[in-house]
Amino acid sequence: MTLVFQSPPGSIVRTLAQKAAWDRGFSLELPTQGQWLGFASSTVPGEIWIAGSPPHGPFALSTTHAGIAADLAGSYPAGGLPGPGGTSILLRDDEALTQAVDRAWKLAGSLPPTPLAAFEAATATLPRSTEAERLVIQRIGQQKFREALFLYWDSCCPLTGITDPALLRASHIIPWAECTSDAERLDVANGLLLSSLWDAAFDAHLVSFEDDGSVIASPRLSLAASLILAISSGLRLKGLSEGHKARLYWHRARTLT
Repeated sequence: MTLVFQSPPGSIVRTLAQKAAWDRGFSLELPTQGQWLGFASSTVPGEIWIAGSPPHGPFALSTTHAGIAADLAGSYPAGGLPGPGGTSILLRDDEALTQAVDRAWKLAGSLPPTPLAAFEAATATLPRSTEAERLVIQRIGQQKFREALFLYWDSCCPLTGITDPALLRASHIIPWAECTSDAERLDVANGLLLSSLWDAAFDAHLVSFEDDGSVIASPRLSLAASLILAISSGLRLKGLSEGHKARLYWHRARTLT
């Protein structure tokens, strides 16, 4: 099937694109480029570009943010239409467009360098001379990291599906103290949003994960804990990026020794 996108976009395509973008935080309109309608945000980096066919799609979505583009490319078919951001993805209708734009905004707010920039802005004038002052800096960083993980993982544990915020923990793969830079400490690819019991087991290196998300249990994990965690039930961690996988290699080495 040959897809034809309106150039310039008509009123129906424009209205649907505007609604999807404005409702999800991309409220700044950019000059139209051919069939592409452009939007940006005052709070997160990157642009999104939308082309469409009336009355309700399909649509193509392109972005200038490389991290967003890579994530979306793993979840949607290729759009087949080069956009201002390079490649594009194909979205079957306006509902899929809304979901993709929502994902793009959450990624823009959670992928590097956004969390690091927010941390540096929040701590730029704070003293770091004493241990107590350094602990204040660390707590701010950990809060920024938690906020980024909630965005990236859509406020849901990717292993258990738990969405209760009080039961979710921002789990570092490589611990805060062992990271070599603040950029590493605040990179969402160094974190998982796990339910509290899984976080405790992961932090203690009693469990880890393969690159496909399957669970690995340490020989040190007790049978009682294994049963409570339902290790044998086939739970699988969903949504791992290449950055997560590289760090999990480090974590597995410590879990299996």
